[in-house]
Amino acid sequence: ARPLEELDKLAGTAARVVRGHDARVEGLFHTTDAGDEGLASFLAELRLVKDAHEIAQLQDAVDATVRGFEDVVRALPQARATSERWAEGVFGLRARVEGNDVGYGSICAAGAHACTLHWTDNDGPVQDGELLLLDMGVENRELYTADVTRTLPVSGTFTPRQREVYQLVYDAQEAAFAVCRPGADFLDPHRAAMRVIAFGLQRMGILADAEATLAEDDRRYARWTLHGVSHMLGLDVHDCARAREEVYRKGPLLPGHVLTLEPGVYFQPDDLTVPEGFRGIGVRIEDDILVTEAGAENLSIGIPRSADEVETWLS
Repeated sequence: ARPLEELDKLAGTAARVVRGHDARVEGLFHTTDAGDEGLASFLAELRLVKDAHEIAQLQDAVDATVRGFEDVVRALPQARATSERWAEGVFGLRARVEGNDVGYGSICAAGAHACTLHWTDNDGPVQDGELLLLDMGVENRELYTADVTRTLPVSGTFTPRQREVYQLVYDAQEAAFAVCRPGADFLDPHRAAMRVIAFGLQRMGILADAEATLAEDDRRYARWTLHGVSHMLGLDVHDCARAREEVYRKGPLLPGHVLTLEPGVYFQPDDLTVPEGFRGIGVRIEDDILVTEAGAENLSIGIPRSADEVETWLS
């Protein structure tokens, strides 16, 4: 580490540079693609295990996010009277006042918009009888980011079909959390959640043979799950993305890892492969999880999760 004023004195020397941030710095040095990629991977891997200060910063971001979700729940009448924009704006106010900003573009997706994985237009109506999927996170003043999702019945009560889908996603997240512990494969929570979802889809009459679809060369269940269950969390909402596969996605969970658990089920409104009553329902539940020496801790436990808890919260 040297003063920035000395940077120009090093012009023309060989170095490794993290590219994509400062064109002037990139132009100062003689670099190689392999060297630059190696540095980016090394730095990403240093960020995989969080120290006590980083964990405290992530908890701070999560706590502000909890308060932001509470703000949005209180403001649901105004959202019904206007649009998804109201929910986005209310959460954004909390993020700007208590943190630096939102950690990513908030997803405030009512009705069938919840089936669009990254719906950030947030300009649709919020109507009774529909679900409102909220995927939002505060970036705190040290730039650590939370990432939480809840799916709420706008009227305050789930319909039977909505509750059935919600319960399936909740059960999948519980299964993922149960295997989230030191020494487990990073992908073990994903596998546990997908198994629960596949057999749930079989009960709904959507899949004929859940066990067969879980095979790597099949995976028909993925038509309705769309994404993985976990990613690392930290200074970026998808932290450590340049880390090598063998130490991240194909590596073990370690104490100090902070990751999301976010299973979802999405039935597109025009999907004729599902019963009509399910079409247009999208549900995701996401929490921020710290791997500890003893197992795992849910940093975002302050936001209700189960269907009954959510209905009580809304009331």
